[in-house]
Amino acid sequence: MARITAGVASSHVPLLGVAHDFGKDRDDYFSPIFAGYDWTRQWEKAEKPDVVVLVYNDHASAFDMKIIPTFAIGCGERYKPADEGWGPRKVPDVIGHPDLAWHIAQSLILDEFDMTIINEMDVDHGLTVPLSMMFGDVPEWPCKVIPLAVNVVTYPPPSGNRCWALGEAIARAVASFPEDLNVQVWGTGGMSHQLQGPRAGLINAEWDNDFLDGLIGDTDRLRHIPHIEYLRETGSEGIEMVMWLIMRGALGKRTAALHRHYHVPCSNTAIGHMVLRPDNGEGLDMTGSGHALAAE
Repeated sequence: MARITAGVASSHVPLLGVAHDFGKDRDDYFSPIFAGYDWTRQWEKAEKPDVVVLVYNDHASAFDMKIIPTFAIGCGERYKPADEGWGPRKVPDVIGHPDLAWHIAQSLILDEFDMTIINEMDVDHGLTVPLSMMFGDVPEWPCKVIPLAVNVVTYPPPSGNRCWALGEAIARAVASFPEDLNVQVWGTGGMSHQLQGPRAGLINAEWDNDFLDGLIGDTDRLRHIPHIEYLRETGSEGIEMVMWLIMRGALGKRTAALHRHYHVPCSNTAIGHMVLRPDNGEGLDMTGSGHALAAE
């Protein structure tokens, strides 16, 4: 059967894509950010996921005010990088896994999640930047990707509790798929940032790191954070972190952290990154390739 073996969380700041694409990832400004992903790139080479369910938000590339799906799952075979105003990123097309995607879509809908099904769309930096951060400069992405877009742009976004529950439902869907697949779930966006208004540039490192702490272990306190707390403590764009809770919900009752990275600033955003394993209570083998905890 298919199985979820890990969860990855990461910011998806568009400036990181620019730095990657123009070879600035090791200059004085960007090097501390990208260095926090070096461990993950080596770990992913060892893990060799077959499919990534990549949770992200669209930034008016595939959706605009004409249609605002709360949850949309990509069931297509291929997704091209979107033109966000300065031409598409010169990164590989994203190859989907229609069989698993349709299976997940059916399972979620029968599990009472009203998903929007998308068969054709371009994908913007919200999806392609995390792929670049985890896999680097590659001729093709080393795994299939199922895009899962969440509305965190137009209020009301889904609650953290609903996102966590969606992750749990995704786990049930994956576990019922008969093909032997190594599946990861990625949650992207955040961390604290506000792009406009009197509080533009807001970063709350203390709150961000408490959020990272809450992803580890058997606590589910993060699912109960109300929208107003995200807005007050992390800025108007900090609500993107509810997408991380889909990833966390998919990992089961308890998790163990393999890697953690936090850096301020990238542009006017706090960068957060974490790699988690489902933990069944028997402990993890931390001695093998790609399983050493890196704490920063």
